[in-house]
Amino acid sequence: MARTPRIAHNGDVMLAVDELGGVGGEPLLLVMGLGVSRYWWPDGLVDALVTAGFHVAAFDGRDAGGSTHFDDAPAGNPLSTLLRPRPAAYTAEDMTDDTVAVLDALDWQRAHLFGLSQGGLVAQRTALRHPQRVRTLTSFAAAPSDARGAAVLRYVRLPFLARLARHRFPAGHEGDVAAGLALARSVASPGYPFDEQDARTRVERELDAGLPSGIRDTRAQARQTGASWHGPRLRDLPVPTLVLHGEQDPLLRPAAGRRIAKAVPNARYVELPGTGHDLPRAIWPTVVQEIRALADAARP
Repeated sequence: MARTPRIAHNGDVMLAVDELGGVGGEPLLLVMGLGVSRYWWPDGLVDALVTAGFHVAAFDGRDAGGSTHFDDAPAGNPLSTLLRPRPAAYTAEDMTDDTVAVLDALDWQRAHLFGLSQGGLVAQRTALRHPQRVRTLTSFAAAPSDARGAAVLRYVRLPFLARLARHRFPAGHEGDVAAGLALARSVASPGYPFDEQDARTRVERELDAGLPSGIRDTRAQARQTGASWHGPRLRDLPVPTLVLHGEQDPLLRPAAGRRIAKAVPNARYVELPGTGHDLPRAIWPTVVQEIRALADAARP
């Protein structure tokens, strides 16, 4: 069932926000990955975070889901944008300011951030630009914020992207569902069974809410990846940090996670065996336990 979101504002940009439970707990904001919407967070993981004492919310970044899209801005595809930068529709700083606008809309002075993939990159940069608003940072399956432009490619498995680019699906709802399931299966964890029903639920929930298929919108993805960052480096990040990365991530090499953890003072790095570029059910207890331990250690 589609949820009625709260709307946050960063200037003219509107951001769709959902509170997912746990009112009265410690604020925890979920930041989703490239192109896809807040509907892609697994319900069971959210429930486990609520049970662990967190007040959980999620939002759609600009150019994703129910938030403002920049369809009139020029764009190529995500890979070509890294290789040949174009005039940017917005900056990475703008994307971090979106995160703060969401915190303001929720009336959260400070919050824990949990970012997945591109969302992990946005979370890193939010903690760097607005450390006074971030209690802790958890970055999962993300590239290091210090890697810019083509330098990101040292961490990317290019044959995987080439295989994705060859996928073709018919127009319409069924084609959108097929595209979403194909992506979910492509990034799934080799060490665990693929839960097709759970993936289908998340894909169809996004489409049933009337949201565009972010998986198909490569121009929006290119605008997100092309947003340039001019802020502080990871060595200056003052926020307690946890870095999680799948040992068998098919998209981003674990070296990306290790690089983040090495650069951030006192960061903890956890490499998850059998895990890909997703959040399979089997690792939820570990993820929740690690985030809870980080939050507990960060208490004054």
